[in-house]
Amino acid sequence: MNKAADERTEYATQKPIALIEKIVKVSSNKDDLVADFFSDLGTTPAVSEKLERKWIACDLGRFAIHTTRKRLIQIQRELKRDGKPYRAFEVLNLDKYERKYFMGVNLDLTEDEQRKQLESKREAYTNPILEGYKAKRVEGLRTLHGVKAQRFVHVGPLDFPITRKAIEEIYEECREKVITQVDVLGFEFEMGLLPRIEDEMKDKGINLKLKYIPREVFDKWEVEKGQVKFYDVAYLEVKPEVKGKKVKVRLKDFTTLYTQDDLDQIEQNLKNGSNKVVIENGQIIRIEKDKNGIVKGDILTKDWVDWLDYWAVDFDYVNKKEIVRVRKNGASEEAWTGSYIFENEWQSFRTKKSAEIELESSWHEYKKGGRYKIAVKVVDILEQDTTQIIEVKVE
Repeated sequence: MNKAADERTEYATQKPIALIEKIVKVSSNKDDLVADFFSDLGTTPAVSEKLERKWIACDLGRFAIHTTRKRLIQIQRELKRDGKPYRAFEVLNLDKYERKYFMGVNLDLTEDEQRKQLESKREAYTNPILEGYKAKRVEGLRTLHGVKAQRFVHVGPLDFPITRKAIEEIYEECREKVITQVDVLGFEFEMGLLPRIEDEMKDKGINLKLKYIPREVFDKWEVEKGQVKFYDVAYLEVKPEVKGKKVKVRLKDFTTLYTQDDLDQIEQNLKNGSNKVVIENGQIIRIEKDKNGIVKGDILTKDWVDWLDYWAVDFDYVNKKEIVRVRKNGASEEAWTGSYIFENEWQSFRTKKSAEIELESSWHEYKKGGRYKIAVKVVDILEQDTTQIIEVKVE
């Protein structure tokens, strides 16, 4: 990659567009399917889209997928502006299936049968999660599985969200055992839990924190290096505006209490004349230590908007069920997973050339009156997803 190239992103494995264009042109025809299973920044699907090829792009890195998504949306906008054809695409999150595969679950079973199989293997996945969280295992409790620095830890299920009912069961045990501090670790959380649930528990005397379990927790190498980060669940506030059959959505707030580093330890270990960027209690801070050893901090996230990198709206979320094929009694049949597919019907995001991000969507007009559920998805600058679902009624 030419160091002066406009397309250069400083991504280590980035390939020149011209090179990928040559490969795609000589190895495929219009409407052929091009697959890249290590897509990095998405050069292959981007080129394939422009050359009117179908494509599949895969990558294990959140940054790679998120960057590819923004890149492809930008290409769609360019093609639309030029009056050229383009295709819609979906970002499919395979985390749940990846976790089941890791645990050796038979994916040909029905969802209920898979859930029973997972329950029997709970111990096998609870222990590595606690290890990644640097918590010690505890026995003899119904809902609490570990303890870390005087905070008890609950490990949620692999295949479905932590619900309000589960939180209430944790509270009941905490009340019985006089436990006042709990971290709840989950892969997914029921919509609308935050911020109300943490405030409710605080009023009842429980300091409760919800944290996402990262996929890296099953990577032994990452755990041994101490690089597994459990981020707090963020809170998203949105406000719809309705006029007849038209609706638009505005972002009102994005709250996070992310903490990635031990601020006191960083300050102690920082060498004179050096600096380090840290994340502490929902703020990104640049810590500097001058040549005399005096430490000062500069908060880089001045406003909640600074956390936003991308957000999108699906104006009819529950209309698109996630359907998969399962094997039952020797035959293959379609089954609903219980989840829905998020469709980016409107989006705004930051780019290398423009750091601006819109906070209000364009108007969306429904064909008929009724109640609709709108899903709003935010991807923050740490590449963490937060989704809020609201209901609107149009006349």
